[in-house]
Amino acid sequence: IVRLLLHKGARIEQSSPLHGTALCAAVSRARFDVVQILLEKGANVNAVGSPYGNALQAAAWVGNVAIVEALHRNGAEINARGEGECTALQVACYAGNSGAVRSLLVRGAGVDMPGGKYGRALEAA
Repeated sequence: IVRLLLHKGARIEQSSPLHGTALCAAVSRARFDVVQILLEKGANVNAVGSPYGNALQAAAWVGNVAIVEALHRNGAEINARGEGECTALQVACYAGNSGAVRSLLVRGAGVDMPGGKYGRALEAA
């Protein structure tokens, strides 16, 4: 369905207040297959605008390690701030997603970055 819609002209970066970009929507639903298609088609991995902030923060919230890794491989800024001025690591800590926390730390997430609404990573945990 996604390939067909893109082929018919759906704008990959179109954003809505409800879901943000198509990439953020796919990430928040843990749709790895759709995430892969959108990344192949050039979706902006660092776009901000969803309720989660950016796609990496959405992946941290839902705890999908495979998506965290795919986003990072495709240029997601590991310490980017999004919704509430939080980083993905702070979001993963707050959500209690240990797999996402480990994955983000391995990829260089700043453990003592000043916090947004969840505080630093240790406070968020």
